[in-house]
Amino acid sequence: MNSQFGLANVWSQGDIVTKSVALLLLLMSLASWMVIIIKALDLIKYKNIAKSAEDFWHSEDFAAGLTKLGSDPVNPFRQLALEGREATLHHQSTKAQLHDALDISDWVTRTLRNAMDEFTSKLQSGLAILASVGSTAPFVGLFGTVWGIYHALLSIGVAGQATIDKVAGPIGESLIMTALGLAVAIPAVLGYNALVRGNKGMLQKLSRFAHDLHAYFVTGARVKTGGLANVLPVKKA
Repeated sequence: MNSQFGLANVWSQGDIVTKSVALLLLLMSLASWMVIIIKALDLIKYKNIAKSAEDFWHSEDFAAGLTKLGSDPVNPFRQLALEGREATLHHQSTKAQLHDALDISDWVTRTLRNAMDEFTSKLQSGLAILASVGSTAPFVGLFGTVWGIYHALLSIGVAGQATIDKVAGPIGESLIMTALGLAVAIPAVLGYNALVRGNKGMLQKLSRFAHDLHAYFVTGARVKTGGLANVLPVKKA
């Protein structure tokens, strides 16, 4: 019984279209799981990095704060701090350039926003694959089912036997393609939603850090709840 029906029989008895649909679903599944795993590991790494962001504000000076942020070049918090410092020093040390029309607040805001946009693009890369797989995999599986049912009915018509035992097997095997499509789509959709939620939380933390950096480079003090400020002198080293 197992040798006559099932997924293996669908593959062995299927034509080029059926096998192509099955291979496409397999590739879509592999692509979505690769994106989910890679982006989830990245998100975990960034969340661990975010824990050291608060330590930055408990440093005696800017250089010590950078040391606490570590030396990892992919650390977005360190990158924001470096971009903000370079923007501040550049604005203060150069004259007769177009950016002189902007005050220091606008110039630092522009620099930090650009750095935030670059990290946001990096964080969201690959999510389009999950969205595409989640929205198209069920229809790919449905196409395989329709194609399989069509050929099963043709075979039954040629054989001239339409008893339930002759119909149930081929039709049931064709429906496997729909199940495969759903099996590919559901993890992609769940992974997409989880990653979007995780990315949103990460970007909120980074945005708060950027807001504090902006206040620090413009006024020399970090904005804190209740109007309190933790003043840290910037060392232009």
